[in-house]
Amino acid sequence: MGSVADSKVWADYNAAQADRPVRSLCLDAMALAGPGTGRRAIDLGCGAGKETLALLNNGWHVHAVDSLPDTPDRLRAIAPDADGRLSIEVRAFQELGILPPADLIFAGYSLPFIHPDTFGGFWAIVLDALQHNGVLAVNLFGDRDSWADIPEWNFHSEPEARQLFAGLEIVKFEVYDADGQSFRGPKHWHIYDVVARKR
Repeated sequence: MGSVADSKVWADYNAAQADRPVRSLCLDAMALAGPGTGRRAIDLGCGAGKETLALLNNGWHVHAVDSLPDTPDRLRAIAPDADGRLSIEVRAFQELGILPPADLIFAGYSLPFIHPDTFGGFWAIVLDALQHNGVLAVNLFGDRDSWADIPEWNFHSEPEARQLFAGLEIVKFEVYDADGQSFRGPKHWHIYDVVARKR
């Protein structure tokens, strides 16, 4: 990611997300984390802002991160009444050196697009930001995904994916391994939907 062509793909993708519901993984994370009032959540790869808005509507202070330059305009358009509870960081994940402390971190279909060489370092930053009893909810791509031959993205076997959460309490680990549709057309999906808590 990062080229003009990639930015156009993601901008088109975000536009197509306008009418979808809030991702169930984010709803699961909010239910597990409890009331958001006075607490911070991070939305990594906030995209169209559906989950950012859901978190704001549930009382969370949200730090939204995305690499697309129009992210601030997009989020402020859908959350004009955030009352200072929304902070926005326009930056690629590999350029992040630190994240603010958070009680909930959500990454919906964003982490797989980190280059394998930088994924480990970024994952350490995410775990460091997660506070005691904090909830982490992410989608990861498995090694049987039809995109798994793309060297710039990261994919994991199930044991590798589970090992990422060593030291955390895994509350949900669901595997989706089936043919389906993507924004670019038909493909085979191999996805891990994970919710974990830091004890």
